[in-house]
Amino acid sequence: MSEFTLGGYMELHDRAAAFTGSDGLPYSVALWLDDEPDARGRFGGALLFVRWTSSGDAPDGHHESDYLVWGETPDEAKERLGAMSLYDVKATLDELIAAGRIEEV
Repeated sequence: MSEFTLGGYMELHDRAAAFTGSDGLPYSVALWLDDEPDARGRFGGALLFVRWTSSGDAPDGHHESDYLVWGETPDEAKERLGAMSLYDVKATLDELIAAGRIEEV
């Protein structure tokens, strides 16, 4: 997997990918996967963006994407999320910021 994909970056650097959002604040990203299949037997996968204070010392909110991928197993959904390019992950973050969908801590 390329280091320009979410999973490749996380594997190579052994940490979450981080971005500066379009709002100028720092964010880290985590994979969110369903524990149980939906009615169709699929496991959904989404991204969770943790927003950090401007100093980066504490979380102060987060954004959650809608489901972006589906898999027959959680591992398959995780693999599909991991295959997303870092550019697409950043675009997803900026879309969520623009939509104003923030959950405060």
